[in-house]
Amino acid sequence: MNNNTGFGAWITRPMLITFAILVSLPFWIDSVGLYQYLGVEIVIWMVYALGFNLLLGYTGLPSFGHGAYFGIGAYAFGLSQLHITESIWLGLICAILFAALGGAIVAAFLSHRRGIYYALLTIAFGQVFWFLSIKWHTVTGGEDGLLNIPRPDLNIGFASFSLSSNEALYYFVLALFVVVVIGLWRLVHSPYGTVIKAIKQNEMRTGFIGYNVWLYKWSVFTLSTALAGLAGGMFAMAQESAYPDVMSLHASGFIVMMVLIGGGMVSFWGPVIGAAVYFLARDLLGSATETWLLWYGLMFMAMVMFKPEGIAGAWQGFIKRGDASTDGDKKPVTR
Repeated sequence: MNNNTGFGAWITRPMLITFAILVSLPFWIDSVGLYQYLGVEIVIWMVYALGFNLLLGYTGLPSFGHGAYFGIGAYAFGLSQLHITESIWLGLICAILFAALGGAIVAAFLSHRRGIYYALLTIAFGQVFWFLSIKWHTVTGGEDGLLNIPRPDLNIGFASFSLSSNEALYYFVLALFVVVVIGLWRLVHSPYGTVIKAIKQNEMRTGFIGYNVWLYKWSVFTLSTALAGLAGGMFAMAQESAYPDVMSLHASGFIVMMVLIGGGMVSFWGPVIGAAVYFLARDLLGSATETWLLWYGLMFMAMVMFKPEGIAGAWQGFIKRGDASTDGDKKPVTR
């Protein structure tokens, strides 16, 4: 399939395989000892991880306070449902816009920084948002968060569908996931994507050849936070609540671990793999031991030490070695 022009520029074979697996998931997830709601969580965090990887994997900008924007999206969705009107579309639009607004403001302070200073500022701003979520009781509900957020029906004009069941909700978030995947795939393979990848390779040189590095860093951070807000809005809809824990520093660390374990630094699909691995580890290891997070942390350490390119990178290396050995077998023996 041609990945450069026409239909192939939008849809690829790995994309179709991923979509097919996820579409079929509700039919077999119960039979392997898991549960329907787990699929909802995995897909929501896949959206979150893909947006985060746009910043870390493609632009090389570490954000260790990204949970703040996930949380802003969750609160924006909840507040719109509780105080304006029960509408999925309004709630998700509010989630995206408010998270993007918060990200745009923060990015204005970050985008002239590099390296450790950039990373430390992301932590500082993330902690500010987390602190506000706990102390601003009249808006956020404090440590209790927002409870009993309605999960309204999906209204598409000519028809309305109930999302009260986890299976119905799963297919709704999967539809949004498909849109995000296709949109991001095109973005990272566009001229814009070429520039942000150049910033990752050498920020100073990218500026020397005429690109406004500050503007690109600002825009990619804002876009990443908008996608975090979308994921946060879907999470609030699924949980029917919004609470400050998702904005904490340790929650922000989970998304970093997902992307690195999955191989987001070398593959578009790394965040998808990483999110699935995290939730499967949580449920499968968690059913065996209360210290599942310790074992997950050890797995993360081993991956960083021995396979820093992550699962996707290891798979790519395996395929390349297989192709190389096949080519070697085909070559004539010479003396």
